[in-house]
Amino acid sequence: MPRTQRNDNFIDKSFTVMADIIFKILPANKKAKEAFAYYRDGMSAQADGEYAEALDNYNEALKLEENDNDRSYILYNIGIIYASNGEHAKALDYYKQAINLNPQMPSALNNIAVIYHYQGERSKTEGNESNAENLFDKAAEYWKQAIRIAPNNYIEAQNWLKITGRSEIDVFF
Repeated sequence: MPRTQRNDNFIDKSFTVMADIIFKILPANKKAKEAFAYYRDGMSAQADGEYAEALDNYNEALKLEENDNDRSYILYNIGIIYASNGEHAKALDYYKQAINLNPQMPSALNNIAVIYHYQGERSKTEGNESNAENLFDKAAEYWKQAIRIAPNNYIEAQNWLKITGRSEIDVFF
């Protein structure tokens, strides 16, 4: 039984019913519908903290999904799982794959920047200033890209860019 049919949560059930109705009336082939079902089940499992199950569903969705934009969101969600498990190299790989398919995805750009910033802070703590500065510069580049796409978002990143002298302009928004 698909995960979405097992949910006891009223909101999840309501979303599932609405998604099923919309998907039945939308013109899509069987493969696209099946990919969406796996993606939806992956999101549900991820929300419940069932990351292994979510990854299984996302990987099945990737096998079926042909639309690059939709694939980018699947890859992005896989990146979130790896990042939350501390597997930053894998997370970066999936976020970058998502951006390659959908360059207008500020959330993936932001998440890459967050990882580089975190790694920079760790290097700084370990006394490796030059590596830390390199990682901070990488974070800055990704944050600037994200802010160009979504200028009213990432206010903390905008402040960090300005405070550290990495901002090319005073105000993004």
